[in-house]
Formats: sequence, C-alpha cells, structure tokens
Amino acid sequence: MIRLEKIDKYFGGLRVLNSVDLQLASGNVTALIGPSGSGKSTLLRCVNLLEIPESGALELGDQRLEFSRDQRPSREAVLTIRRRTGMVFQNFQLFPHLTVRQNVMEGLVTVLKWDKDKARARADELLEKVGIAQKADAWPSTLSGGQQQRVAIARALAPSPEVLLCDEPTSALDPGLAAEVVEVLKQLAVEGMTMLMATHDLRLAATIARDVVFLNNGVVVEAGPSREIFMQPRAPETERFVSTLTHSLPDEWTEPGGAGRR
Repeated sequence: MIRLEKIDKYFGGLRVLNSVDLQLASGNVTALIGPSGSGKSTLLRCVNLLEIPESGALELGDQRLEFSRDQRPSREAVLTIRRRTGMVFQNFQLFPHLTVRQNVMEGLVTVLKWDKDKARARADELLEKVGIAQKADAWPSTLSGGQQQRVAIARALAPSPEVLLCDEPTSALDPGLAAEVVEVLKQLAVEGMTMLMATHDLRLAATIARDVVFLNNGVVVEAGPSREIFMQPRAPETERFVSTLTHSLPDEWTEPGGAGRR
C-alpha cells in the first residue's frame, strides 16, 4: 500500500503540487494523466523522493515519512524508500559504458553488495523476461529505443521492488517500438506488479491501468477506476482531456489490462 497525504511541492515560488492525496493498493496499476506541466512526473518523483515535498506525508508499507520546510527526512529514510521502489525513466538512463547485462547487474553489485554470479543470474532471468536476452552482451548504443527501455525495466525490477514507477515509459518511442514496451508492462500488470505511471499515452493508461488520476495545475481533479474516468468522467476538464481517446475506444473495451479483465 502506498499513500500520499496533502503533498505540496514548490519549485521556487511555483506551487507544482497542491495538497495531493493519492492511494495505491498493492497489485494495482495506477496511471497519472493530465496536460504537460500538470505535475505528473513531479508527483511520481515524490514517491521515491527524487523530489522532496515541502509538506504532507508518504506511507509505503509500514514506513511513514512526514515532510516540512523546516526539516528534511534523513538520508537513511530516503534510501529505505528508494530501495522499495524501482524507477523507469522516459529517456532510459542506461550507463553507456556498460553492457546490457552489466546495466542490470550494477545496482545489485554496487548498492546491494550481491555476489557477481548471483547478480548475473538475476540479470539474465530478467532480460529473458523482457524479451531481450539475446542482447545481454550488447552496448546500449547499439539497441533501438524500445530495446533500451526494456533493459531499463529489467534494471528497475532487479532488486524486486514493491512498486514500479514509470515516467512516460513510451513517450520517447515511435508507435512500433512503444508496442514492445507496452507488452512488457501489460505482462507485469497481469503478474500483479504494483505500478504507478505518468503518461501522455491515454491508450497505454486505458490498456494497463486499473485506476486513473487526472491532474491539472498540480491538483487532483478526478480519480477513480479507469473505465469510470475514461467513459463517465465527472469533471468537464477530465471529459475534454480524455475525449480524444474515448472517441476511438473499441466497443468491446470493458476494463483496462485487457477486455473484460477483473
């Protein structure tokens, strides 16, 4: 379970997040949608404390942190949260001087102090899982964008995080390459991986996410089950934003994660 309570975040004098409340149940996929500049990526980064809120509270499992302008959380508290989360970035962020396998191994060996043989076995297992085992010895620069993002997902999964955070995981990819990444994320959703993703891709959100949160100007305008948000939005802002998707949804679409999924 992840809970964000009354989260405020400022960049200088600009209030980027305004008293945001958010709750994620274990095993669910939640999509953050909204226009550019709405605070999606910032909210995502507040979950693993790449950005530290000015006020509010974060709960992750049995750990709770409260934030204030006067006192930042301790380094150990921040690291504990980060060890429980995995992050997939928009632009992959792979180490160019390491092979695909070494990229997946790096955190396990350097941070978690795993034996190299154990880390190698874990890396190979995950590269097989994301469908890129044949590229284990390749350099990131030789891979397509979709392949690089699949490596990034494997790397984020390596320490077995409790939640996977995805920041625009397909936005840097053309539709064909994005489809590769979507298939991996769909499989993780079916397996019960808890995921929170910020995305402009409404079809990705409709396909994978069980719940959707619509943000605008740092405020949660509307949140609820995906079908409800996409098919029966309550707020006019939400209706305008999702209209381009809902007009093209197939008639058989019933539930994100696959037609009829429950």
